[in-house]
Amino acid sequence: MGTYVLRRVLQGIPTFFGITLLAFMMMLFSPGDPVSLLTFNPRSGDTDSAERIRRQLGLDKPKVTQYIYWLIGNDWTQYDSDGDGTDDSPGTRSGLLRGDMGESLAPGHRDVTDLIFERIPATLLLTFSALITGYGIGILLGVLAAVYHRTWVDQVIRVISVIGNAVPQFWLGFILIIVFSIKLDVLPMSGMRNISNRGGLDLSDLVAHMILPVFVLSLNTIAFVSRFTRTELLEVLEQDFIRTARAKGLKDSVVWWKHALRNALLPVATFLGPALGTLLAGAVVIESVFAWPGLGSLVIDAVFQRDYPLVMGSVVIAAGMFILGVLFSDILYAVLDPRIRLD
Repeated sequence: MGTYVLRRVLQGIPTFFGITLLAFMMMLFSPGDPVSLLTFNPRSGDTDSAERIRRQLGLDKPKVTQYIYWLIGNDWTQYDSDGDGTDDSPGTRSGLLRGDMGESLAPGHRDVTDLIFERIPATLLLTFSALITGYGIGILLGVLAAVYHRTWVDQVIRVISVIGNAVPQFWLGFILIIVFSIKLDVLPMSGMRNISNRGGLDLSDLVAHMILPVFVLSLNTIAFVSRFTRTELLEVLEQDFIRTARAKGLKDSVVWWKHALRNALLPVATFLGPALGTLLAGAVVIESVFAWPGLGSLVIDAVFQRDYPLVMGSVVIAAGMFILGVLFSDILYAVLDPRIRLD
């Protein structure tokens, strides 16, 4: 098992750096200029001071060179913006491989790591709640669809899965806010807690704020898992070992839950990693719709402000979580299925 895990980890390293390289290049080629944020001048590209800042930040260097220095660190991200002879650089002279993701370009120049770790607990709470909800409801619906195959129950669940894949999450989020928050006034429309709640953790208040965003975020997972579970379960029921179990006189409940479902869920387990990545990507939209104070809303603000260090720091965290999710799926599949060779 140790060799298997090590091999999977080594395979994830080039994937990680490939993701960061692609994100870095897309960010550099996108329209906009972070220097305008630093100088508070949207036309800063035409001024001598802006060119000096761009040169001292290294933004005048080739894009591949900028990526390399972002990884290993540099000594040219410093400038004197007010001419007093002191370094006013919001950039970092350390690189990602040194464990430093730099400082934000936004006013205040806070450390990127601090900004991310302030927001990531809220995103993880939302994402994993959606993952658990999606898998729990999805497996249940998939089993019901297989048990009541070719009945109205099966047809209704299949329609639900199609709707879950087809409906845009941001549109559904706004509709639910209008219905349940504005019209019916039974659920909060945004945020993570009530403004008046300044004390400790209020679990009931937190759950009430989570219901709408978790449901919207998990809907796509529910649709996929239910359809996948139904297909796999119906296929397993046609296998010889199921016929043998029934020939032995085992109860239907034992055949379904102990033999059929366990084997049908093996392929479903491999979807955990991609599902986590999909939920993290969807959280960016959902957090904006519901004003959830997580990493997604932070990333959107950073993109609009051309805050390169903060955007790249968020990409690093998201890519790492996605790769860990895929690694967990591979290990779980190997544990559940003894036919896989671990050597």
